[in-house]
This record gives sequence, structure tokens and C-alpha cells, in this order.
Amino acid sequence: MAKKVMITETILRDAHQSQAATRMRLEDMLPACEVLDKVGYYSLECWGGATFDSCLRFLNEDPWVRLRKLKEALPNTKLQMLFRGQNILGYRHYADDVVDEFTRLSIKNGIDVIRIFDALNDPRNLEPAIKATKKYGGICEVALSYTISPVHTEEYFVNLALELEKMGADNICIKDMANLLLPYKAYSLVKSLKQALKPETLVHLHTHNTAGIGDMTNLKAIEAGVDIVDCALSSLGNGTSQPATEPLVATLAGTEYDTGLDLHLITKATEHFRGVAQKLQDQGVLDPKVLRVDVNTLKYQVPGGMLSNLINQLKQAGQSDKLYEVLDEVPRVREDFGYPPLVTPTSQIVGTQAVMNVLTGERYKMCPKESQGLMRGEYGRLPAPVNEEVRRKVIGDQKIITSRPVDDPSYGVKHLDEFKKEMGQYYTQEEDVLSYALFPQVAEKFFENRQAKQIGLDNSVLDKANNAMPL
Repeated sequence: MAKKVMITETILRDAHQSQAATRMRLEDMLPACEVLDKVGYYSLECWGGATFDSCLRFLNEDPWVRLRKLKEALPNTKLQMLFRGQNILGYRHYADDVVDEFTRLSIKNGIDVIRIFDALNDPRNLEPAIKATKKYGGICEVALSYTISPVHTEEYFVNLALELEKMGADNICIKDMANLLLPYKAYSLVKSLKQALKPETLVHLHTHNTAGIGDMTNLKAIEAGVDIVDCALSSLGNGTSQPATEPLVATLAGTEYDTGLDLHLITKATEHFRGVAQKLQDQGVLDPKVLRVDVNTLKYQVPGGMLSNLINQLKQAGQSDKLYEVLDEVPRVREDFGYPPLVTPTSQIVGTQAVMNVLTGERYKMCPKESQGLMRGEYGRLPAPVNEEVRRKVIGDQKIITSRPVDDPSYGVKHLDEFKKEMGQYYTQEEDVLSYALFPQVAEKFFENRQAKQIGLDNSVLDKANNAMPL
């Protein structure tokens, strides 16, 4: 039975992460918040993913301050974040107490919906974040990292969704990060999920428009009964970003799926972000190429960000002519490694290994520590059996981790108290400990800059006071 479709707007997170290297600043967001807050979205995705790292590393912004200011400016709309399971927002696994505390403070500072995913779809890497989200009262949306392989069948995804629902998921998200989910496949998968899951469990579709099929995939999913879809305002929509918001709202208006969203308000917000997009383009962080349709995405199953990374690696090596050899090698490496979905961090690992295999002229002659870690089980359980001959070549006689990585002594996780002791000199708020835990060197530099700025402010106030004193 058809029903109103809800939309999550990604303009404040994935849209600029996909197109402009996550360089949008808070000052670019706040002027549009009053309008965005009136539209009536299911949620606004505005935090998590690469935004946290980018705030500290490139923008000299405190990500926690950003979140609090957005919450204040958007009182009527649920705020959503992307959370990498046991990786949180970093690039390694963190202890359960760090996961718990990060979840608590995310919700305390304004997050309502936490979308949790794991690059390998390993439920063991998802469970601590699911438990913490439920414990602190957040809406728990758990993602299926969608990909295509002999093991990633519709039955696989439905069974995984049922397991995640039992673990506490309120929503199940189909996370199609590489725009591989074809429209009729989407229809079938959504139908199967809606039939298998409880009526109160919402199904949320996240796709991109890299291959030019995103709008059609959204529409077929809607016809199959999906509850929520992700879209991005057209100023930073389409291409490697999400399908644009306005065309979908217009398409569904007056139908049984009508979103009920105000297209006039949406257009006003779009006008603002058109100026932001131009500014990002002028700064050189938004390349118009990201708006082009590339159907090779379906052939090589390489997400847009991964493709850019491969091109840059080859350019730096002076071997740009080897691109198609590398693209042919990617699926072979992926098969050897047990068919991991290509999403952070596995996309970078598989891509870099493919580049090395081609440039050295011998497969697995050189293997980065990340490839070794993936083959050793440091990222979790791989979806399918690996090529054992390749594994021996990559890791030799190293011990294979079969338990949850953070439970293995050889992994060497740190706990919250250790991070507190290490960064004590910089502590100004409880959130600082988490910033340091995820990005120690980057956060330390940020804290030093913040401290210097504060000292400068204090001296300025003191100088004014001294100047005002009578002689």
C-alpha cells in the first residue's frame, strides 16, 4: 500500500563530502538553517563521516561546536550522523568504552539519528554502537553496505537485516555508496526487506548518482514501499553526490507518494547553497568533473572517491596510462581478499593494492600494512573465503585474528582513561578526549592553535584594561 515518502537531506554532510572534499564550513551552513528547518525533512544529515576529521585537520573548527550550533539553529528537524561502527569516525577499531562515550556525547550534543555501518558488514563490529545508541535514546539506523559479488545476494542482505533488527535497529538503511544498486534490483530488495522486517522497522535507501541511475533507483524503491530516501539539494546534488532533492519532490507531488515538502522553501535553500558551491569551486575543492555520469562505475564497481584516489596515485607515480589496467585489477584483488564491499577503509586498501600490483609488475610483491591487516582479520570477518595462496604471500606466518579484532591482545586497543591521561594538558571539555582518541596528532595541533588563540584573546583584553587605567 502506497504512503507518503520521507526524505533525508544530505546537503550538510555527504553532498559536500562527495563533491567538495568535505570543505563546507559552518558559516556556509547557518544562513540556510532557518529555511531548512521549515521544510519538513525526516532528518538532516549534518555530521559524522569525514566531517569530523575535516573540521579539525583543514577548517580549524571544533566539530562538537559545529554540532551544537546546528542543533540550536535546527530545533524542529532531526539531526543525523554517519558512524563507522567500531571505527567510529576514525580509521582503526576503538575499545567499546570509547564507542560508548562517543555515542553518548554525540546524542548529548544534538544528534537524533545515528546511521551505523561496517565496511565488512560484520555484526560484531556494529553491536557496541547499536547498544550505545539505544542506551542513550538515539534512533538507531543500521546500514547494509551494499555491493555486488557471488556472496552478496538478496538473501544475504535480508538475513543480515533480520539479524540487525534483532540487535536493536530501529531503521535498516541500504547503503549504496558506489551507485551499484540498479532500479529493478532496488525494487526487489526493498520488497523483500519490507516483507521480512517488522512493520515498525523503517527501510531507508541511500544511493549516489555516479552512474546516472540514482533517480530511477529511488523511484523504483519508492514504488516497492521504501520509507525514506536520501537526496541532496541540486546545488551539490547528482554526480558523485546523492540524486537531487527538487526533481524527486516535484515528481511525487500530487501522487500517492507525495512527500508533502514545500518546494518553494527547498528552492530558497538551493539558491543559498548555489553560492556556497561557487565559492568551493573558486577555492579549487569542487571539480565540475564530479557532476558527470560515469557508467564505468557499474563495470568496475569503484566508488567515485576511490576512482579519484586511483587517478591521483597513478599521476604521482607518472603512470596515468595504467588506469585501465588498475581498474581491471581491482575486481581480482577484491576476490582474493574475500569480496569486501568497497567503502572506507576497504576501498582504499583494495585500490592501493591494485595499483601496487600493476606498477611493480608482480602481484602482491609489495603489500602495505593495511592489506596485511585486512588479510589478518584486523578489520573483522571478511564476507567470503580469501585466496589462501595470496594470504600466505601477503602475511606469511602471521597469526590470523578470528575473534572480534578489539578483543584480540595483538590488536592493542587503548581505553578511554588512557586517552584522558595522554591529552590532559589540552582538556577544556569532555568532548576533547574523543577528538584526541580518534585523531591524536591532528587534534593536538588543533588544541595548540585553540590555546594560542585563547592566549591572544586574553592578552588583548588585558592590554585594553591596562590602557584604560589612569596613570
